Amino acid sequence: MRKKKQINKNQRSFFFEDFIETNQRYNSNTNISDDRILILFFSFIFLILSFSTKIFLVSLKETSVNKIKKTEKSYVLRRDIVDRNGDLISRNIQSYHAAVRSNLIKNDKKLLINLKLIFPDLDTKKIEKNLKNKKQFYIKKRLTEIERRKLWALGEKGIIFEPYQARVYPHGDLFSHIIGQIDDDNFGISGVEQFFDKELRDKKKIRSPLVLSLDTNLQFIVKSELKKSIETFKSPGAAGLLMDANSGEVLSLVSLPDYNINLRQDLSKKEFSNKITHDIFELGSIFKTFTVALAIEKGIVEPETIVEGIKNKIKCSVHEIKDIKQFPENLSVEDILIRSSNVGTLMIAQKIGEENYKKFIEKMGILKRSNFELSEVGTPLDFNWEKCRLETISFGHGITTTPLQAASAYAGILNGGMMVEPTILKREERVNRKRLVSENTSFKISKILRKVVTEKEGTAHLADVFGYEVSGKTGTAQYYEDKNKNINTFISSFNIKNRKYILLVLLDNPQVAKDLIYNYRGSKLKGFRNEAGWNAVYVAGKIIKRIGPILAINSSEPETQHVTKKIN
Repeated sequence: MRKKKQINKNQRSFFFEDFIETNQRYNSNTNISDDRILILFFSFIFLILSFSTKIFLVSLKETSVNKIKKTEKSYVLRRDIVDRNGDLISRNIQSYHAAVRSNLIKNDKKLLINLKLIFPDLDTKKIEKNLKNKKQFYIKKRLTEIERRKLWALGEKGIIFEPYQARVYPHGDLFSHIIGQIDDDNFGISGVEQFFDKELRDKKKIRSPLVLSLDTNLQFIVKSELKKSIETFKSPGAAGLLMDANSGEVLSLVSLPDYNINLRQDLSKKEFSNKITHDIFELGSIFKTFTVALAIEKGIVEPETIVEGIKNKIKCSVHEIKDIKQFPENLSVEDILIRSSNVGTLMIAQKIGEENYKKFIEKMGILKRSNFELSEVGTPLDFNWEKCRLETISFGHGITTTPLQAASAYAGILNGGMMVEPTILKREERVNRKRLVSENTSFKISKILRKVVTEKEGTAHLADVFGYEVSGKTGTAQYYEDKNKNINTFISSFNIKNRKYILLVLLDNPQVAKDLIYNYRGSKLKGFRNEAGWNAVYVAGKIIKRIGPILAINSSEPETQHVTKKIN
């Protein structure tokens, strides 16, 4: 047998062993080869070092384009938002930002021409400067799908697409003051998006949408009529609120002017403020309903009680309080509310007394900040019970609140007397409520407010829509900060299949519509007056006529809520 070769224990490998054995056969010329190998070896090391250095230096110059996390895990996902019928209001989709790596662009001039064709408003000078400086920069953030495809078609290696989660709103500006906006990182910064931010980012509920109480069809109708009113009455703004008087569910909330929430805009401007939930107003004569309701509730008066000695104007402290026209000296309580007499209401308030009125105001909660589920909720101005304050607030002057709180108080008085907590969420179950006034008082007030619409002396005849038993109260008040401007309001209620709804219409400083032809009690009249009865009431009537059939269809399910009954 062939003897096994002796292996030195110090040898590191058989490769090294073979190399030694073979090397012994070479002559002295191999020294030249060794030198070449060393040169190649060091050259290779040099190239590696040079390449590594270049990569390091490039990385130091990188902008935020490469610093932003692009993994799916870094995305902030948000739940869908839908209306009460499941109609989509808000959803997350994957979209892209477009950026440029200048060092990969071969032809700067060609790129500039192509970018200008895709983005006509693009600042080409800034792009050109960045390209020359070999900077990495964004071309545009939040690309549309069409824009992304056009950029992709260029086939330019230096253009990169950075994915991100975009929030889209299919209805554009329809729900702007309710839904709000998100920031670039998908966190809510206003409206529902901010108030429910944590819940909307809950990964455990990501496949379950947030269901709002809103109705898209109703929202569209209310908004379209309010937009018409702005044109008709040359008003700088308008607002509307539709609420279920029993559940407190808000079915529609509109504030104009509004904005497209698909386009990021600065919300600090006053015109973007939510007039229903955030803005504070003196709402004028709608407060007379509260005064009369309290007087009836306390047993001080009945609707048919005669108030004697009503003067056209009286002086209270430094204030002169008067009616807009001459009324009879003796009026019943219901006539005082129907005709909207300031002096008559004042005299009723004096019978009530400051202490009783103070407790009732506190009970209604109109002087406190509402717990409504929006970030933009206003706080009424500080209120002090000064001399003659009782008299002025009896007809809605010297006291401020939000339209949302006023509408909620009306709902509590007209729905059978139960307090209502307004909500933007769809309620599956009835919430526990406290009593505001008795059923008896609720019925009597409802009857009086119906006459405000139907009686000859009433101020709201233009809202008398056949089939819906509309009732309500008008209010015309001055801006507390500008006495030359008016806020005209009409709060109404109407019934559909034993369900009661509250509709509030507010017009911001409307003007006389001289070319508008009113159909007033069978006569054709041109616009000549500027009180709420001639603008806010007119708009409310238009809205009720259009939304009534929809509510009738939607209310086809069995009614389980409280129904106000007549009490003898």
